[in-house]
Amino acid sequence: MNFELKQVPHRSAKPRSAGVTMAMDKGLSAREAEDFISVAGAYTDLIKLGWATSYVTGDLDRKIAVYQQAGIPFYFGGTLFEAFLIRNQLDDYKRLMEKHKVGFVEISDGSIDMEEKDKLKYIREFAQNFTVLSEVGSKDANKVLAPYQWVEKMKQELEAGAWKVITEAREGGNVGVFQSSGEVKGGLIEEILHNIPKEKILWEAPKKEQQVFFIKALGNEVNLGNISPNEVIPLETLRLGLRGDTFHLFL
Repeated sequence: MNFELKQVPHRSAKPRSAGVTMAMDKGLSAREAEDFISVAGAYTDLIKLGWATSYVTGDLDRKIAVYQQAGIPFYFGGTLFEAFLIRNQLDDYKRLMEKHKVGFVEISDGSIDMEEKDKLKYIREFAQNFTVLSEVGSKDANKVLAPYQWVEKMKQELEAGAWKVITEAREGGNVGVFQSSGEVKGGLIEEILHNIPKEKILWEAPKKEQQVFFIKALGNEVNLGNISPNEVIPLETLRLGLRGDTFHLFL
C-alpha cells in the first residue's frame, strides 16, 4: 500500500485460495496487459482469456509472456475448451496448453449439451495435470437449473477434482445466479451456500452491485470472477471498505 491507514480489513497474501480475484481479459493487447499488471497485478490472482479470444488476439505469445513474467496464472476460457471438444480436438487443446505452459483449465458446458458423467470424466482427466476450475450453469437464459441441481453438480465436480466451482454469469452478469436484470437470485445462492463451502466457490460477478452483495454477504475474502481489468482496483477498494458501498462495513 502507498501509505498507512488504520482499521483496514485483512487480506490474505498471494498465492491465496480465499479472496481470489479473477480478471477477464477480453482481448487486451500486450501493451495493455503490461499497463494492467503494472497497476493491478498485486490484486489479481487469476486471469481468464475470455471465450475464444485467444484464437484471434494478435501478438498472443507476447501477452502471455507478460502474465507469466508477472507470476499471475492465466487460463483459456471454458468456451474455448468447449470449441475444441465439440470438434473432437481435445488432444489439440492439450497440446495448446502444454505449448503455453498453462497450469489452470476451465471445464464447462455453458454453450454445449454435455452429460454430467462426461463432464466429471473430463474433470478427473485434466485434474491429473492441471488445476481445474469447473463451471456450473448455462449461458442460455432459457436453461434454468433448480437449486438442488446446482448443489448436486457442484458437489460432484468438487469430488471429481475441481479446485473451485465457478457459477456462470457471463460477462454481463445476467444469467446463472442472476436475473436478466442483474439482480441476485437470493434463494438460489442461499441454497448453494447451505451445501457448498464458500471458499470452494468462485462467483462470477462483473457488476459492482453484484460484488457489493457478495462482500456484504460473505466478507471481503469472497472469491469473485469475470472482473474487467479496469475494475480490479475498484473491487479491491470495495474489499477494503474504501468505497461508499462498503465504507462502514469493516470499521
